[in-house]
Amino acid sequence: MLQLTSIHVNLGKQSILRGVDLQVEQGELLGLLGPNGAGKSTLLRCILQLIPIAEGDVRLEGSFVHTIPVQERSRKIAYLAQHGPVYWPISVERLVSLGRFPHLSSWQHLSSQDENIVETTLRQTDLWHLRQRTVTTLSGGERTRTLLARALAVDAPLLLADEPVAALDPAHQLQIMDLLRQYSDTGHSVIVVMHDLTLAARYCHRIALMHEGKLIASGTAREVLKAEHLAEVYKIDARYGPDDDFYIIPWRQLEERTLKNSR
Repeated sequence: MLQLTSIHVNLGKQSILRGVDLQVEQGELLGLLGPNGAGKSTLLRCILQLIPIAEGDVRLEGSFVHTIPVQERSRKIAYLAQHGPVYWPISVERLVSLGRFPHLSSWQHLSSQDENIVETTLRQTDLWHLRQRTVTTLSGGERTRTLLARALAVDAPLLLADEPVAALDPAHQLQIMDLLRQYSDTGHSVIVVMHDLTLAARYCHRIALMHEGKLIASGTAREVLKAEHLAEVYKIDARYGPDDDFYIIPWRQLEERTLKNSR
C-alpha cells in the first residue's frame, strides 16, 4: 500500500528525518511511536507532500505520491491532524460531510450513499446525538472525534491519524482504537501516531518506533517494545503483562547512572 524509501527531511540546518525506510501493508494498522520531537508528525506530512523531502521517495500503491493528482490523492489518503483547528461555526454533521467532498465534482450535492456514509460514521464515533451542535461549542475530545469522523467518512485506502486519542477519556480512547482496528480489518491501511504503549500493543498489527529522526525498530509489539528499546528511546523502565495477555505499564524514569550501566 505505502512504501517510504530513505526519507531525509531538513528544516533549515537541522536534520529532522534521517534515512527512514517504512512499509505499510493493505489492511494493516501501524502504530507510529516515539518521544516528542522524534519526527512522527513530520513523517506523516512527508506522505501527504506537505513539506519538502530532501532525499528519498514515497510511493502509494506503486505510484510516486507527488505524481498523483491532488483530488485523486485526497480520495486515497485521509488525514487527521494533531490538534486540528476548527474555525467555522458549522454543525458537526456538516463538518463530517466534508469528508465526502473529494468524491464529488464541482457543485455536486451529496448522494443518498454519501449521506448514509456520513450517518454511519456519526453513529460509529458516538456523535449522532451531537450532529446539530456547532463544532466550535464542543469540548476538545468531542472536537477530536468529529475531525476523526470526517477523516473516516472519506473512506480512503490510507488513513493517517496524528494522536487521535490524546485528548479523550479512557472509554472513548478504546472506542476510537476499536474503530481504527475495524477500519483496517476491512482492507484499509492506517498509520496512527500515539504515545500510549498499552493501547499500541493491544490494537496495532505492527509498531514502528522512532527516535531523533530515525526508525529504531519495526515489528510486533513484543519485538519493538522491549526493555532495551524503551530505555534507549524513552529513558523509562516498564512492567509487562503475561505472554498470553501482553500489555505494558510505564513504571519509572531511569536515572542516567542506570542508563550508563545498561550500555
